[in-house]
Amino acid sequence: MTFLQALVIAILQGATELFPVSSLGHAVILPRLLGWDVDQKGPAFLPFLVVLHLGTATALLAYFWRDWFGFARAILGRGEAATVARERRIFALVCAATIPAAVLGFVLEHKLRGFFGAPMLAAVFLIVNGFILFIGERIKHAGSKSLDQIGWKAALAIGACQALALIPGISRSGATMVGGVLAGLTHKEAARFSFLLATPVIFGAGVLEVPKMLQVQFAYDRAEVVLAGVAAGVTAFISTAILMHYFKKNEIEALNPFAYYCWAAGAAALFLMK
Repeated sequence: MTFLQALVIAILQGATELFPVSSLGHAVILPRLLGWDVDQKGPAFLPFLVVLHLGTATALLAYFWRDWFGFARAILGRGEAATVARERRIFALVCAATIPAAVLGFVLEHKLRGFFGAPMLAAVFLIVNGFILFIGERIKHAGSKSLDQIGWKAALAIGACQALALIPGISRSGATMVGGVLAGLTHKEAARFSFLLATPVIFGAGVLEVPKMLQVQFAYDRAEVVLAGVAAGVTAFISTAILMHYFKKNEIEALNPFAYYCWAAGAAALFLMK
């Protein structure tokens, strides 16, 4: 893989990781469509993707620094009692929702790893992702809750939705956003919770995969991989800002445009790859 190819994949990953359209699905499909000589089943490709995800997680940490700073203050007992209680509850919900993804990810990762090098399957699941978004909008209740108003069961269920993203083509942010709106959150609050959940999950994956990347006979230049991670992070920061503004302004059927995109992109990829 050339540096230009790595950069293109990085920018694509940074843009699609937060948009509910599956960054992993795009990263698997794109090289096949463009005829790139990229060994997606090789030992270096998944760690490369993890580095890009670390760039994304860093961008999320930077964008939502006020939330994380508020959590730290609340844990230390700094601030008004009502604010401390609210921030502690939201932080506890984030921690609780992280557990199902960590457990399911550990159990299912090796069973689903073969999907990472299967572009046709990724395209099929991209279409499935569109149906998840579309149906979620149809069956949700009117969203009015803030994060501190949802229950523990809802938080755990939203967290479990993240495990679907182990399948290329299924969006982590899309699944958790759908879980959030089904729990009664507004689209903006569902997106915020989804992005807060992404930070520890992605960093956790990095802790597991980056050491592996350093041990294998790595096929890519490490300096170029780091630059690609930075590019993914910058793109992700911009994408987050765009999405938070979008969900703030749009509450009715806000996920539908992304469902339409997934259907079109998945169908086009299947047609071009056959």
